[in-house]
Amino acid sequence: MKLSADLEETSEKPLQFMPRRLLKKHLPDPQTICDHKHLQIFGDYLKNPNLWHLNRRSVSGAFAAGLFWAMIPIPFQMIAAAATAILARVNLPISVVLVWLTNPLTMPPIFYFNYLVGSWLLPRQEPVRDMEMTLEWFAHSMGEIWQPLYLGSIVVGLVLAAMGYGIMRLYWRWHVVRSYRKRQRARNTPSSS
Repeated sequence: MKLSADLEETSEKPLQFMPRRLLKKHLPDPQTICDHKHLQIFGDYLKNPNLWHLNRRSVSGAFAAGLFWAMIPIPFQMIAAAATAILARVNLPISVVLVWLTNPLTMPPIFYFNYLVGSWLLPRQEPVRDMEMTLEWFAHSMGEIWQPLYLGSIVVGLVLAAMGYGIMRLYWRWHVVRSYRKRQRARNTPSSS
């Protein structure tokens, strides 16, 4: 599968703005993503060039998908983020990479915060007092805490997704305008001979 060559042929225009260069520098290449064992279930859907574009819409949507699924305590968050990226036709690598915000080190504090948000939102739901910030405790206590945990996770995920989407759109727009003004100033500055 020569996905990289196909994508280069279908790209809209060369990478010219810093957000694209910065993202392209830090993202894995499409072939690495396509060869990932958990993402093989998507087959030919991974060949869609829209999943690999780096533009304002694609990157913003990918941030929303990745941040949302990062907050949801489910196994195989990468698969859920990839499926969302495929359905919404947003950047797949960014969506998949962002779910790693919740990793074994960050999961306990993030899910504890989500649990507290859910406890606050549910009527008459008192937070558990003997809570430990370990994955083992969460797994052992899931029967007791699942409602506030998942409600809080969905709410926090939606808020983060909206914020990520908005911030990336604003950042992209700001950078494009700044680059445009910089080029305009360079054109208007008389060159000394």
